Amino acid sequence: MTNYVILGTGVAGIGAAEAIRSIDKKGTITFIGDDPHGYYSRPGLAYLLTGEVEQSQLFPFRPDDYKNLDAHFWRGTASAILPQLQMVQLSDGTRVPYDRLLIAVGASATRLKVPGANLEGVVKLDTMEDTQHIIALAKRARSAVVVGGGITALELAEGLAVRRVKVHLLIRNNRYWSNVLDETESGIIQHRLKEDKINLHFESELDSILEKRGKVAGIRLKDGKQIACDILAYGIGIQPRMKIAQEAGITCDRGILADEHLRTNIPNIYTAGDVAQVFDPISGRAVIDSLWSPARDQGRVAGTNMAGRSMAYRKPVSFNVTRLAGLTTTIIGNVGIGTGRDDDMTIARGDSETWRDLPDAIIAQGGFDVNHLRLMVADRTIVGAIVMGDQKLSSPLQTMVRDRIDITPIRDQLLAPNARIAEILVNFWTQVHSNRNNGSPSAATATSGLRELSVR
Repeated sequence: MTNYVILGTGVAGIGAAEAIRSIDKKGTITFIGDDPHGYYSRPGLAYLLTGEVEQSQLFPFRPDDYKNLDAHFWRGTASAILPQLQMVQLSDGTRVPYDRLLIAVGASATRLKVPGANLEGVVKLDTMEDTQHIIALAKRARSAVVVGGGITALELAEGLAVRRVKVHLLIRNNRYWSNVLDETESGIIQHRLKEDKINLHFESELDSILEKRGKVAGIRLKDGKQIACDILAYGIGIQPRMKIAQEAGITCDRGILADEHLRTNIPNIYTAGDVAQVFDPISGRAVIDSLWSPARDQGRVAGTNMAGRSMAYRKPVSFNVTRLAGLTTTIIGNVGIGTGRDDDMTIARGDSETWRDLPDAIIAQGGFDVNHLRLMVADRTIVGAIVMGDQKLSSPLQTMVRDRIDITPIRDQLLAPNARIAEILVNFWTQVHSNRNNGSPSAATATSGLRELSVR
């Protein structure tokens, strides 16, 4: 009987356990995790902060789901992996043996490194406990400063503003999320934030946090300016929790390196989720995704291989539906525009390294103020897209990017000045969908000669 041990109780670990149990009905599955809340939706924390969902809604598993896993859950912190003994050592000295081990411990929020970072009132949006703490603080706070330029910082700013806290958002760059969004897209988000009375401070960098009686009283910027506040919230990226793997001799880079079967360099040890940097055969490099669906898929592939079957992970087109300043936004494939450094991070939750890939692109714009569509167009395919507002085209575009649908018949139309891009795509997709239903899909594999199109 095989003894499977899974470090971490997130979606990657649960996905692995489901795959293992579908193949091996008799093996023992043991989870070791230090989060007191176990398995819950990390992406849902932002909606808990805004009050749009109840805490109970963030737990996707019910008692029957856990019963079907037939797994043991061990509350504790793994302090060491002992590969020669095939054991995991816990912080209390307990040793847990394994035949197959999965490291799916995720990532932690990158910590602030400024004077005052340990004061009461300095918060992050990383766990259920973090969210509960922010909600409690917001009940008596009058103002807050949020540091960061990506999705998490925006979630913090919006969540605090909804709770009637005056919010200042500090962005190190000259606009919001500048390595993923273009100037028009950043402008749309910034305009909506201002309408929500969120104060934006560009090219602003935190120098120190000011104290009064052990609590946050304000902040000082690098230029000497001071802002009074009761809360300092930050979302400046995440760091894969790979220390335990490094100390065990497992090869790491930005995350724990894994091949396409999610195997590390040490036999019988696998990895998946936010902590994993997984080899992608298509691009020929190892990348990190901090997205729910890839973490679940990686877990399932790892679990399948741990249970003795062979399955390769094929990285899907990076895809996420999020909300930026109240505007539903879908990001698909390669959309980066490469304007200098990232705002405040290397990668954040709900993020993918591949979004920053820089195509050879030009920009054409026109249309409306909120509904916005930007396409990255190669010689014969669309390789990336951002859809803001109206989401009718998000699903077709995901399919077109994923399947490399040949867009030769409409390429010139899309590139024409003042093109009605959405209308062209709708008509084209209707024809493609009809052809597919008749058994004649259209696809291509070209990836060069990129052009960028935007319509607002």
